[in-house]
Parts: sequence; structure tokens; C-alpha cells
Amino acid sequence: MKPGRASKTALKVAIRRASHQLMDHPPVMHDPISVRLIGPEHAKDMERAKHSVGRDFRAFMAARSRLAEDHLAQAVANGVAQYVVLGAGLDTFAYRNPFAGLQVFEVDFPATQEWKLHMLAEAAIPLSSNLTFVPLDFEHKSLGDGLAEAGFNASAPAYFSWLGVVPYLTLDAFRATLAAIASLPAGSGVTFDSMFPPHSLTPKRRLRFDLLAQRVASAGEPFRLFLSPDDLERELRQAGFSRIEQVDTDALNELYFQNRADRLKLSPVGLGILATAWV
Repeated sequence: MKPGRASKTALKVAIRRASHQLMDHPPVMHDPISVRLIGPEHAKDMERAKHSVGRDFRAFMAARSRLAEDHLAQAVANGVAQYVVLGAGLDTFAYRNPFAGLQVFEVDFPATQEWKLHMLAEAAIPLSSNLTFVPLDFEHKSLGDGLAEAGFNASAPAYFSWLGVVPYLTLDAFRATLAAIASLPAGSGVTFDSMFPPHSLTPKRRLRFDLLAQRVASAGEPFRLFLSPDDLERELRQAGFSRIEQVDTDALNELYFQNRADRLKLSPVGLGILATAWV
């Protein structure tokens, strides 16, 4: 990743979230800020998102963000006042935050945050007083240290979203982050997505995985970590989480894509799962 530039995968995710606002009605995830953030510069990419494969990806991006923010709303209702977006990329929650007392911490590489700040300024999207940027290079500083320096209160519960990040991590980095979250007070939680081991996939799913893996590798961001549902359960229990929920493609369709006139839904050729765990 070059200085001052967002990751290519983060940009593609943001384009799919924005295209969902324009092409799928009603949107599963209401996020008008994403359209302003992307702007007219990426019109060709938005057009490509209309195709069938792009349609499935944008539906998944919308559903995983919706699930995370639904869990966040539950956490806020239970008294949580800190929200940490790990690998925030071009996430827009902080700029449409409906919870007046919720402090948002966006954690990402310094280069990605620099680029995002430029995009926000170009789109005239104001920064909230409840938002703190946490530029963090995990090779030189731990998550706990980075958050502490940014004013995060480790003696109070917090909710974390960690979307589109885990498949790119080493197992050690994954475990270290889980341990940091699990060390927080009861009521803390995290939602993240994970990819199934390639050897466990059906031939049709394996073909789709291989195409996607080649694409992200060519962007310089290869997949590194694969976890089965049993692997996830074991890792989360060992980290210290007490309540665990795993949501697959079928469950997401039940939650968010029932009885749509446009028949938008997630493809049955799912490559992974969403997990939420609570301390």
C-alpha cells in the first residue's frame, strides 16, 4: 500500500456499498453518505457493480454492515458508549451516527486514513466531534496501546466491527486482536467475517473462491486466514468470549432479503460466515 492511498479492496467495498444505495430499492443498508464519498470519479466502477456477480457482492457488503450495525444498536441500548471500527477503510458510520453519546474510533493504517480524510474533504462531509481517528501500524504498536493513546476507555465496555479484515490476517494477529477485545468488560462485543478453508468448498464454490483469491492477490492483498465454523467457535471460546453467534448466507437472506420485489438476495455459493461474539 502506497503512502496516502487507501487499499484497493477497501475502495472496491466502498463502491459496492454506494452502488447498493442507487440500484437496490429499498436498500438493506441505508447509507447515503457512501454515495457522496465515492462521488463521480468512479462512475465506471459503479456501472460494473450492476452485473450479476457485482450484484451479489454488493448485497453481501450491505448485509454484513447491516448486521454489525444492528448489533451495535443492541449494544448501545445496553449502555455501551464506545464503538471501534477496525480496518475502517471508507466506512461511513461515523458520519451518520444516530447515537449522540456514542464515541467512534476508526482504526486503520495511517496511509488509508490520510487518503480517506482527503476524500471526505473533497465530498464536503464534515467530521463529527464524536469521532477519533486511530492511525495504527500493527507491526509497530498493539491495538490496546493505539486505542489507549487515542483516549479509549478500557475500563468501560465497547463494541467492535471488524469487517473485511480477518481473511487477510495471520492467525497470530487474529488471536491477538480477539484477546484485546475479550479483555474488556462484560457487554463488549465484536462482529467480523471469515472465509471457509478452500479445501472444504464444493467445486462450484471453489471455482468462485479461486477467482476472488486471484483478484485480491493481484491487488497485493492476498487471503491468508481461513476458518471453519468449528475453528471459529474454538478460537472465540479460547479467547474468552461467552456468547457466540454465527450467521451464514441462508440466515442473512432470512434476516434481510425476504419478500423483495427486486428479488435481491445472497447467492447460495457462499464462501464464508459472519460471527458475533460477546464478552
